[in-house]
Formats: sequence, C-alpha cells, structure tokens
Amino acid sequence: MQRVVITGIGTISPIGNDVETFWENMKAGNSGIAPIESFDASETGVSVAAEVKDFDPKNTMGRKEYSRMDRFSQFGVAASVEAVDNSGYNIEENADRVGVIVGSGIGGLLAIQDGIDKMRDKGPKRVTPLFVPMTIGNMGAGNISMKVGARGISLDIVTACASATNSIGEAFLKIQSGMLDACLAGGTEATINEIGIAGFDVLTALSTNDDPKTASRPFDKDRDGFVMGEGAGILFMESLESAQARGANILAEVVGYGSNSDAYHMTAPRPDGSGAGEAIKSAIHMADIQPEEVDYINAHGTSTPTNDSAETESIKYALGEHAYKIPVSSSKGFFGHLLGAAGGVEAVTVVKALQDSFVPATLGLETPDEDCDLDYVPKEGRNQEINYALSSSLGFGGHNAVLLFKSWNGE
Repeated sequence: MQRVVITGIGTISPIGNDVETFWENMKAGNSGIAPIESFDASETGVSVAAEVKDFDPKNTMGRKEYSRMDRFSQFGVAASVEAVDNSGYNIEENADRVGVIVGSGIGGLLAIQDGIDKMRDKGPKRVTPLFVPMTIGNMGAGNISMKVGARGISLDIVTACASATNSIGEAFLKIQSGMLDACLAGGTEATINEIGIAGFDVLTALSTNDDPKTASRPFDKDRDGFVMGEGAGILFMESLESAQARGANILAEVVGYGSNSDAYHMTAPRPDGSGAGEAIKSAIHMADIQPEEVDYINAHGTSTPTNDSAETESIKYALGEHAYKIPVSSSKGFFGHLLGAAGGVEAVTVVKALQDSFVPATLGLETPDEDCDLDYVPKEGRNQEINYALSSSLGFGGHNAVLLFKSWNGE
C-alpha cells in the first residue's frame, strides 16, 4: 500500500483568496463573517454571512472560461490552480494518473435561481443554453480537470456537509491502492443567495443573530444556528514514492480515514455520538495509532444546538478520557459553514496547523455549554506541537467523515 502525502494546498475563503492570507487572518483571529452584501436579505430574518471578498476569476481563468461557470466552479478552479502551483507537480507528464475528486453539496445554486427568475420573467426560451452545465454539481470537478489537464478519475462526491472530507478520504484510498499517482481533492460551494439563505433559514438551521462577532459561536450555551459561508479548499495529494522521486516539498501526510452513516435522522446526528464516534475510531485504527496519540481535533462545530452537543459526545465516545486532554476547535467562527466545501477548507486549516504548531481558536465562544465540556480553545489560538490531528465533518442524511493527518518529519 502506498503512503499518501500532501504537497499542495489552495483556498478561496471569506478570510483570504490564497493560503497565505487565509492563514495569516486565522492566526490573527480575524473573522470573515459580516453583514450580507450580495443581495437584500432583510426579508429572510438573516443578516450576516461569510462571503468571499474581492474574488476576481480573471486571476486564474480567461473570460470565456469563467463566464461559463457558476461561482462554485470558479472557486474550485481558482483554489485548484493554487494547489497545483504550490505542489510543483507537472500534470501534463502524467495526466492519465492524476485525478480530481472535488465535492459540492448543492452545486450551481446561484445559476439555478438566476435561471428560474429569467424563465418566469422572460419565458423559457430566454434561459441560457449553459444552464445545465453551470448548475450540475459535478462541474466543479469537471472544470478543474479541464483547467489543469488531469485525465484520471474525476468525481463529485455529494454527502452534504461531509462532501469535501469524503472526497479527500476517497482520493486517499485511490492513491493508497495504486489507482492514482496523484489527485486534487476537496470541496467547493457558493450558496449565499436568496434561496440558499431562505431554505436553510426556514429549516431553523441558520443563526438569526445580527452581530457578526457572535452569530457563529460553536459549543456556546447561547448558540442558535450556523452562519452560511462560501469558498473552496483543495489539497494536492500524491503517493510518497511520487513526491520523493521528484523532490517535492511535503506538507503533511494523510494516515487515516473513517466514514459511515448514522441511519437515524434527516438533519440531526445521533445524540449519543456513536455514529461520528465510530468514524473517528475507524480513522485511528487505519492509521494504526492509539487514541492517546491524537494531539488536536478540528471539529465540525457548526454552532447549531444539536450538532455541537452530539459531536462532543462523539469525541468522548472515541477517545475516552483522552478527549479532555487535547484541544478541540471549530474554525467556523472564521469563515462560516461552507456546507460541501467545509471539510476542504478545514483540511487546509489542519495542514497549516501541523506545519506551524498552532491550534486555531474557536471564535465566538463566550459561555461554554455544560454539555460541551471539552477544551474548545476559546477566543485565542495557541502555540502547541501537533503530531496527529483529526478533522471531522457531519452531513445532513447522517453522513459522517473523519480524516487523520500526521505532521511530516521527513520519515
């Protein structure tokens, strides 16, 4: 079995449109949550979101390219270009052995709403001929493949908010088994529009708090829902043999993956945490380490009442008493909940945390919930050596996905 390493990372996010800016803002504690500017959300009762700022697709795409893409595809392509550039990998020389596995929970929601509005206002014949290619979720991966010239396996994995984490996990397995030499993996999402906000709001999933500093407050006693985010997070992964043969700069290693289903409820996780807990156990078992060796967990931590308490139980279910001895933080106070892209941006976060020996804070956490009694790193991040780090994602429909990363020390 091949060992799998990460040699490139890329992101478009509410706190930066490249990895360096993203990480500088995260270490400084700067949130990207702000009043919604892309449309008038006053009738929804939701006033804040984590929107991507100052994104210019011309930086990585020609006009003909990006004009044929929904915003979610543009984000995915831009983040993938950064990841490939970061890796230094020459895809053209090995195109048939390089894959793209990039998920999106919803796909081209902006194009869907625009198309329906145009059909109602001007008639069905005025709908753009590109409506379908712009809206279907697989076009994130498809457009990335075309942009970078990767001709290996190209997949869009859709498991709601676990999509990106499952995508990275499945890419890991395909490289590990020898099906691919390298793969771009992660997620991309753009759902901040009228129907996106309204749909999640009527589900009572979104925070109605109008204060950007406290609207997202994972594990807090007064949390009332998540804040919608948008963006993309992409890893360039390859076999250790490939990376070493070309003298690549290895950023981190993927050593474990666990995924399962709660088989319980459409939107709520199992309250006892057993579903996600078993996924954590699976990732640890695959890596052949002990639970006590885990140094940090980047939690799903959505800031919803049901998720955060159940996720706390899942960590205790999997790690026992060790759960109380390690830092656990949610990054969603920085960039909101990116739905299908969440696990991709959070994977980028974990890679940087391993590299810099830094645990990011859980922004917005002021009054800990009695049911959320772990070390959730409130307010400020910490300098701390990290060898093994978990990243977990939980999706509507009961999807659980967990990745285990290891710092790279040259061995």
